[in-house]
Amino acid sequence: MSREESHIITLGGGCFWCVEAVFSNLRGVERLVSGYAGGHVPNPTYRQVCEKNTGHAEVVQVAFDPQQISLRELLEVFFTTHDPTTPNRQGADVGPQYRSIVLYTDEAQKQVAEKVIADLEARGLWDAPVVTELVPLETFYPAEPEHDDYYRRNPYQPYCQAVIAPKVAKLRALHLDKLKA
Repeated sequence: MSREESHIITLGGGCFWCVEAVFSNLRGVERLVSGYAGGHVPNPTYRQVCEKNTGHAEVVQVAFDPQQISLRELLEVFFTTHDPTTPNRQGADVGPQYRSIVLYTDEAQKQVAEKVIADLEARGLWDAPVVTELVPLETFYPAEPEHDDYYRRNPYQPYCQAVIAPKVAKLRALHLDKLKA
């Protein structure tokens, strides 16, 4: 495994526009790519994934500098800015493409994710158990270009105002120390 691969984690926590918007604010995040993973259909399109029969989740690949932000810190942000206790949904977004999922590239990433989940559950953060899938990343398919940087380009779109803006506000409230200067 190359050095670059060891510093990429693929996360799905609902709509990829939301996940990307949250992680774009974090120091140490070098690159974000929205896409699809965890399914069985090669090279899926957004339309196919929305039809709910590809098995893919909407995900974001997060490339990060571990000297600025650790995998543990990234996962703490991930688990506290979406609801990891609801299978196949985030709020009004319903379907398997919106499931909570961590696609790891090696055993070390899996172990960190398991530890973060255990620590947060022990703190009683949620009223229900975490249902986040922890699975190895097999193939990542980048999403169509119109999904890139969606929130920044469409801040006044109703979905962005109603769904994404509150997640970004929650990030700022809970993780101010991890934000870019």
